[in-house]
Amino acid sequence: MPTLVDRELVLYDSRVIIEYLDERFPHPPLMPVDPVTRAQFRLALYRIERDWYGLVQQIEQEPDKKQTLKHKKILRDVILQSTELFAMKRFFLSEEFSLVDATIAPILWRLPYYEIDLPPQAQPIIKYASLVFARAAFRDSLSEAEQEMRLL
Repeated sequence: MPTLVDRELVLYDSRVIIEYLDERFPHPPLMPVDPVTRAQFRLALYRIERDWYGLVQQIEQEPDKKQTLKHKKILRDVILQSTELFAMKRFFLSEEFSLVDATIAPILWRLPYYEIDLPPQAQPIIKYASLVFARAAFRDSLSEAEQEMRLL
């Protein structure tokens, strides 16, 4: 479980940590300032956390290989459903890197580790992932175990 300690403050919920960081260090913002776009981002975050991360948890915890394969296929299909959204802007739903990108990136990074291949029609997702993975901040954030999931 991620934990943030800032002076006397201890935060342990990832959503609370992220919102705190966005408010404490507002430039550049992790969330848009426009309320409508902010709401769209929150909805995207909710779906990614519920659907994508829920499936990842099932993949990692499922002892039955057939069920694991089923969960991997579902995760692949759910990600592919968003292909058009990845093609719309430079980052996910935005021209600027955001909290949504920081939430999506770990899943996309782990796809080869989970033996999930994206087909050629997923080119917008592959291009997006390359853009995010090339960021120095992303590279610096990877743990040793995460680095070993892919050849850097």
